[in-house]
Amino acid sequence: MDQIDLKHPDLYINRQLSMLEFNARVLEQARMPDNPLLERLRFLCIVSTNLDEFFEIRVAGLKQAQELGSTQAGADNRLPHEILRGISRRGHELVAEQYRLLNEALIPALEREGIRFIRRGEWNAALRAWVRQYFEESLLPVLSPMGLDPAHPFPRILNKSLNFIIELEGMDAFGRNSGMAVVQAPRSLPRLIPVPCQATDGAHDFVFLSSIIHAHVQQLFPGMTVVGCFQFRVTRNSDLYVDEEEVDDLLVAMEGELQSRRYGDAVRLEVAANCPEHMARFLLDEFELTDDDLYEVDGPVNLNRLLAVCDSVDRPDLTFPAFTPGLPVAITQASSIFKLLRGQDVLLHHPFQSFAPVMDFVRQAARDPGVLAIKQTLYRTGPDSAIVDALVAAARAGKEVTVVIELRARFDEEANIQLANRLQEAGAHVVYGVVGHKTHAKMILVVRRENGKLRSYVHLGTGNYHSRTARLYTDYGLLTADRAMGEDVHSIFLQLTSLGKVAPLEKLLESPFTLFDGLQQAIEREADHARAGRGGRILLKVNSLVEPRTIQALYAAAMAGVEVDLIVRGMCALRPGIPGVSEQIRVRSIIGRFLEHTRVFYFANGGDPVLLASSADLMERNYFRRVEIAFPIENPELRAQVLHDLNDYLRDNTQAWLLQQDGTYRRAEPKSGEAPFSSQNALLARLAEQG
Repeated sequence: MDQIDLKHPDLYINRQLSMLEFNARVLEQARMPDNPLLERLRFLCIVSTNLDEFFEIRVAGLKQAQELGSTQAGADNRLPHEILRGISRRGHELVAEQYRLLNEALIPALEREGIRFIRRGEWNAALRAWVRQYFEESLLPVLSPMGLDPAHPFPRILNKSLNFIIELEGMDAFGRNSGMAVVQAPRSLPRLIPVPCQATDGAHDFVFLSSIIHAHVQQLFPGMTVVGCFQFRVTRNSDLYVDEEEVDDLLVAMEGELQSRRYGDAVRLEVAANCPEHMARFLLDEFELTDDDLYEVDGPVNLNRLLAVCDSVDRPDLTFPAFTPGLPVAITQASSIFKLLRGQDVLLHHPFQSFAPVMDFVRQAARDPGVLAIKQTLYRTGPDSAIVDALVAAARAGKEVTVVIELRARFDEEANIQLANRLQEAGAHVVYGVVGHKTHAKMILVVRRENGKLRSYVHLGTGNYHSRTARLYTDYGLLTADRAMGEDVHSIFLQLTSLGKVAPLEKLLESPFTLFDGLQQAIEREADHARAGRGGRILLKVNSLVEPRTIQALYAAAMAGVEVDLIVRGMCALRPGIPGVSEQIRVRSIIGRFLEHTRVFYFANGGDPVLLASSADLMERNYFRRVEIAFPIENPELRAQVLHDLNDYLRDNTQAWLLQQDGTYRRAEPKSGEAPFSSQNALLARLAEQG
């Protein structure tokens, strides 16, 4: 038998196209009638937000590589221009399906529930009068229409802003007529405006800001004739570049770079479907884009603004049922988190279980006179963070507070700069991690004096210290007073804040040093067990699996007889089911009410199982360009709890999508005689309080 080349391009799915398939699965959630109506609309908007970021970062990077003449291909051996063609083809299909779903399914269903987007042709006299008043009082004073001529070149268009290209006839007061103008919608006004009850007979009626501008655009060009008015939106390269070796202060450099993000190179143009070809061509030329970059949309160009409806309409019957996150019994009975942790570890599974114990951990540390120091990493926290409030209080109380803030957390850079300034003003020590490596690890270290000795308490997590996303993302968090873990976390904080060689860690794996090798060895060890007749079992749950050597190790393990189950939410470059290579590998993606975010690595290890939770996905950036951690779940009861959770995901036959050999996904369905089973609903029933 010929030896199989595990590096052959046919064994790999393109990562960017895999990301588009993830968004296709999210879009299916908007189609499913079993989901509440406003949640279906929310899923539709999430796809738009995801696609915005996809173009701002991933497509922008591919375009840059293409312009530089890059011949470097990934594991699938596709060059940038080939990937961009595939993205354009699949992207246009997705966007067309989005608007078809909105217009043919969601808008009619919302109207049946009394939630209406009233089109201009449906305005009654009272609504027309209200719209006119709104335009004249709230819009007209802040609009600045710009005619296009040699003295008025095409204006700078802000990334993802709503704009209109206007076609005109006639001469103005100066005898000018270029035939075209641009109107930029004010950023200060909402894109979807609730209509007062006196203007219509509905309680939840809305008009689009674009409709109001369309209706009264003639007033902006007195004495001329508006032939056409068409929405457009441009998406720009939003990846930040800071040469960290050439700057003295990363915070100052980031502040300057944030301003340029708004006007990066254009990567996508969205126009209204009724925009004439010559107008669309004019815009493409202005933004130096091609036909592949043009997306004609049958509806509002900024679809994600429909999220305002989900947040403003009070219809609990059209949303997912409310629930109260549960608490482990030990937490509810403990008078002190420190006393509890001296006797046992605590594992939390968010959002099914509350994030409050993590916040209480920091709050208690802030006010406990025995606590001498608190150290924490912050990647994303959100505004008005209770954890940050506690860190500020601790610093003001004279405790040693050290915070490692990742200034380069994508799209949270500005918030993190403000956070850094606030903590520094309170007296905390603030550092920005390590040059060239994002600090993505989720760690808290509390040092407490007890009976004349110092003791460490830690929290380690798979997700961010963000109270809002803790209700939307699934994540694990471990609270422990384990001595070795405390020393490992202390060593990592020393690396982040000081200088020196890497100290060996006893229990944690850390990138960029030991995580990749540690996981590779665990996979290879499982293959050795299988070859020795001891069986083999690998179960991994991550957001993304794209690193080629990890995939090759999994292929090799499967070929040795190891049973491999992969739960991969988003990008997956591994092809399951290839004869002689990956017949033992099954890949599924869970898409449901909550965003699956837990990263867990399980290895049967010949009867001595190893279970790790981690902040890292199986990607090159996480292995080699970030500071990440993987931490063991050693308590047998807690390990059994996580395995129970994972097996629920493997049982799921309603929200699971099964990856096929050709890179497509098939939705799992109950087999004959099998009851429908949702893993997220099962976790809610087991861990949370329904209400």
